[in-house]
Amino acid sequence: MEHSKDRNSGDKEKEFIEKLVKLNRTAKVVKGGRRFSFSALTVVGDRKGNVGWGFGKANDVSEAIKKSIDKAKRNMIRLPTTKDGTIPHEIQASFKSSCVLLKPACSGTGIIAGGPVRAVMEAGGVTDVLSKSIGASSQYNVVKATFNCISKLMDAKSVAKIRGKSLKELWG
Repeated sequence: MEHSKDRNSGDKEKEFIEKLVKLNRTAKVVKGGRRFSFSALTVVGDRKGNVGWGFGKANDVSEAIKKSIDKAKRNMIRLPTTKDGTIPHEIQASFKSSCVLLKPACSGTGIIAGGPVRAVMEAGGVTDVLSKSIGASSQYNVVKATFNCISKLMDAKSVAKIRGKSLKELWG
């Protein structure tokens, strides 16, 4: 009986898509030679609108990636999408000197984005979006700026709730 629970929880883990955005190696010179350390930046999503990012450090590559994936799963946020598979509206946000612009695109356009933004959008389940990364191109800062954009996105239901109206009143 417990074995089937383990199998089901394994299936639940497999529904997440994990994207490695950046892997960095640093060296510390010590008396015996160089001591290497690794850092990993990953994005995790379920392609249904939930996406998260994580950053992990360790002395081993696989351990750094594992740590970053665990952190990403803990930091999941909701990415609002339309039924067409794009974002609800245009948005721009920044983190430090990196700025990301996201625009909705018509069906069939695909994900027109650079590496870090593309990883976030694919993991979140967005199929059509236009983006431009402005300013510094540090992958860590671009991922943070993208998540700032996502946190500012609003769907029609949340706008109607804030204004105290129904969806029919909002569109009618």
